[in-house]
Amino acid sequence: MIDPAMSDLDSTWTRIRSALRQEVGEASYQSWIAVLDGPSLKDGTLSIHAPNRFIRDKVADRFGARLREHWVDAGVGVVEIDLSVAAEAGAVEAVSPQRVRAASGSSRLTLSSPPIAADSYGSTNVNLDARLRFDTFVVGKSNELAYAAARRVAETDGPAAAYNPLFLFGDVGVGKTHLMQSIAWEAQDRAPGKKLLYLSAEKFMHRFVSALRYKDAHSFKEEFRSVDLLIIDDFQFIAGKESTQEEFFHTFNALIDQNRQIVISADRSPSDLDGVQDRIKSRLNWGLVADIGAPDYELRLGVLQSKLELAREAHPGLDIDEDVLGFVAKRVSSNMRVIEGALNRLMAHASLFGRRVDCDVAEELLHDLLRAYDRRITVDEIQRVTADHFGIKLSDLLSPRRARAVARPRQIAMFLSKELTDKSLPEIGRKFGGRDHTTIMHGVKRVTQLSKDDPGVREDVEMLRRRLQH
Repeated sequence: MIDPAMSDLDSTWTRIRSALRQEVGEASYQSWIAVLDGPSLKDGTLSIHAPNRFIRDKVADRFGARLREHWVDAGVGVVEIDLSVAAEAGAVEAVSPQRVRAASGSSRLTLSSPPIAADSYGSTNVNLDARLRFDTFVVGKSNELAYAAARRVAETDGPAAAYNPLFLFGDVGVGKTHLMQSIAWEAQDRAPGKKLLYLSAEKFMHRFVSALRYKDAHSFKEEFRSVDLLIIDDFQFIAGKESTQEEFFHTFNALIDQNRQIVISADRSPSDLDGVQDRIKSRLNWGLVADIGAPDYELRLGVLQSKLELAREAHPGLDIDEDVLGFVAKRVSSNMRVIEGALNRLMAHASLFGRRVDCDVAEELLHDLLRAYDRRITVDEIQRVTADHFGIKLSDLLSPRRARAVARPRQIAMFLSKELTDKSLPEIGRKFGGRDHTTIMHGVKRVTQLSKDDPGVREDVEMLRRRLQH
């Protein structure tokens, strides 16, 4: 026979979850609220179970106050909420509960959790964005290696792929996080039972520090060293954090020893991570290190076309001239987030005012953004920055010297002068000590080829391009 009290409790919980769904949005609801089990009520204490400590803590932090308010307003006699982590058998054992009182003092939120067994963790994908999947990632020359490696890792069932760890690096806004989340989504779709963790290096550090604070390091180690796939974004954050690096080092070794997959991203290559222990740098170089370069014009245009196509599925009336996409891709060149932000601004104008956006309208709407990117890069600036990057004198860069230590930087400076300025080859030649335009042409062709064949040259060119365009 169904307990009427429990029936009322379940219907109240259904109404509360529906209200929270409206308040927090579908993505947050699915990540945080839909995964909660319960509730049960005894002596004024309402028990709700979370699948793991991370979700429990996040729910308490982000939605605890709203949960309390909804349950108190429901008038079913709730005095205290016990937000707990379910043990393997479904039982809950309270350990050092943390009590958080509501501002009104009318109810409390208690956090409790059991000792965590290795297999009590499933996939922890609470931070995943449903839009960031492989099928929405636009591939170009600057990211094709990283994309292919990411797909191989995500589609490998069982033991780790050949690329372990997979290390992705590149500047802000080039697609690192998109690929990282795509790996998590694909791995989860292919093997729902796979244990994976996706988080930023900052959150890794905070969770480690919290574990030490509450003398719960064992649970932390059990969680991170029992996963099948560990994905850590923005690894550069833990530079200089010695205790966090120590824990990461041992976590890394434990997972590699078990043939578990690790994927890491950062804003620079492992060798350039200042403040990171040499032994960690060495291990990060074990697998595949893939650079994601600045997007070229074709890639920028492809991303804009893809974004506009998706937007038109939801809003068919968006009237944006196709030439506008080429205009934006050419005039805004360094950061895909900025480029997408520019498109969002144009789409908002078209949608809100029902007006057609052509290149003239786009130039007016984006005047502040375009002004920032219209800074003229000069050949003189390219020469100065290149000489500084390679640690040579500017006079040597412009001299007739043919030593490799000077000739290669000179050719790279010629290549960048051709790519980043509107100067003709003869004009560039005059800036390089009166050289003939055929010499400049040879240097440009040589660097173009080396950028395809030599990762070191490609990295130097991308780093210089980023310095000059910012």
